[in-house]
Amino acid sequence: MKAEDVYHWFNRQRWGTRLAIAAALAVGILLGTLVSNGVRAARDGSGNAGTPLAIPSPMELSTAFSKVAKQVEPAVVNISTDTIVRPSERRSQPQSPEDFFERFFDFGPPRSFRESSLGSGVIVDASGYILTNHHVVRQADRIAVRVHGDSKDYKAELVGYDQETDLAVIKINSNRPLPVAELGNSDSVQVGDWVLAVGSPFGFDATVTAGIISYKGREVPGSEQFQRFLQTDAAINRGNSGGPLVNLAGQVIGINTMIATSSGANAGIGFAMPSNIAREVYNQIRAQGRVVRGSIGVESVRRSDTEREVLLRSFGADSGYIVDGVQPGSPAERAGLQRGDVITEVNGQRVQSGEELVDLVAATPVGQEVRLTVVRAKKKQSVSVRVEDRCKVFPDRCGEPQAAAESEAEAGRLGLRVEEITPGLLQRWGLDPEQDQGLVVREVEPGGFADEAGLVRGDVIVEINQRRLRTLEEFRAVERGLRSGDDVVFGIKRRVQERWLWIYLGRTLP
Repeated sequence: MKAEDVYHWFNRQRWGTRLAIAAALAVGILLGTLVSNGVRAARDGSGNAGTPLAIPSPMELSTAFSKVAKQVEPAVVNISTDTIVRPSERRSQPQSPEDFFERFFDFGPPRSFRESSLGSGVIVDASGYILTNHHVVRQADRIAVRVHGDSKDYKAELVGYDQETDLAVIKINSNRPLPVAELGNSDSVQVGDWVLAVGSPFGFDATVTAGIISYKGREVPGSEQFQRFLQTDAAINRGNSGGPLVNLAGQVIGINTMIATSSGANAGIGFAMPSNIAREVYNQIRAQGRVVRGSIGVESVRRSDTEREVLLRSFGADSGYIVDGVQPGSPAERAGLQRGDVITEVNGQRVQSGEELVDLVAATPVGQEVRLTVVRAKKKQSVSVRVEDRCKVFPDRCGEPQAAAESEAEAGRLGLRVEEITPGLLQRWGLDPEQDQGLVVREVEPGGFADEAGLVRGDVIVEINQRRLRTLEEFRAVERGLRSGDDVVFGIKRRVQERWLWIYLGRTLP
């Protein structure tokens, strides 16, 4: 075969292949069209036409963000506070082990000083009512609010607060109706929804950041019982606390509360208190100045699912609330509930988790009885318990700390100041309320008797000379009875690394 013949043969083959491919494509397109039409016809015939899923373009999303920002920004306020800190007015009841050790191992100068802080808030009533975080305004001597677009500082008053959700309501007076933000339904929020965080991080007013909902119902280690957060990756920093988290409809679906970070700055993990909880807290504070919840006085620690399943099996229950502690003097104690009991039902309603029991009892009117089904030693029994005000059952979890004069003993001949701690706090610190109840050392006088004996701030004095101590009066009575030349032996609990150790310290009183 000649060269030109070979060339023409290859050309014929190439064109033949091209024609075959074109024909195959035409058939494929025709079949695809027929199949598509067939599917569409089937759907049309069913009467349930589907709505196509549209992915918003970057321009559409940007427009939505700017629209929401313009809508919400006027209702977001900057909050600044001043607090006069005096040595005799240090916070008497820390709310977590971290707070406890920050406080008792802070050897700052014993003099008064002014402490200023910044936060955010959102106007929810045109007459000047503002939702924010409790920690933003806690123990503040002065609260000032600056409204968006107004250079004037408005003096604010604290209407009420709820320590267990870290929410507070403050009020400013204005001669004009103020812009408000609408509270949305946080239960309708879905993971993946776009949200905006608005506030004043580091004092920069009207800062807007965007992100998505990362998780719903998040429980953060060290948080309070009723704090189940919306988690978001929208940037939240210092100063954002109390500001709103809003959806793309411009509705507030959360109050920005805290962040998880190792550097103190945003790390993409922020937490907001859901708006449905904020609404309930706000309404109760507006109506009666505080939040009232029911309680029977039982406590339980958070566990992994695996650990919980093992314990429930060993106690003879499939599900329920494991009682780890019973508050002294509480309705539960009077009803005979014990550590190790498993509460499986409340008024015939099955309890699957600790949160369910707490929520059911908290929503029960104070003074009403509830019927509990309890598993003890693998046997069921029924117990009636009268619900009481949670703030009376657990006073350390509600309200501002007591005045120093009511909860502290000034330094006497032992050379130390102590204060009472509650069984609830002992449990949170990992101590046994029965065996380790005592008095915490607030200050040790340098060169004093306690200092020479080796006591340090943060020690828990359980006994002196084998006499158990639970109250300030008992401590004062022991101290008054001591004479020069007496041997004084302290039995204390001290935190060493991650463990609490029992230590005896002794010295002769000069």
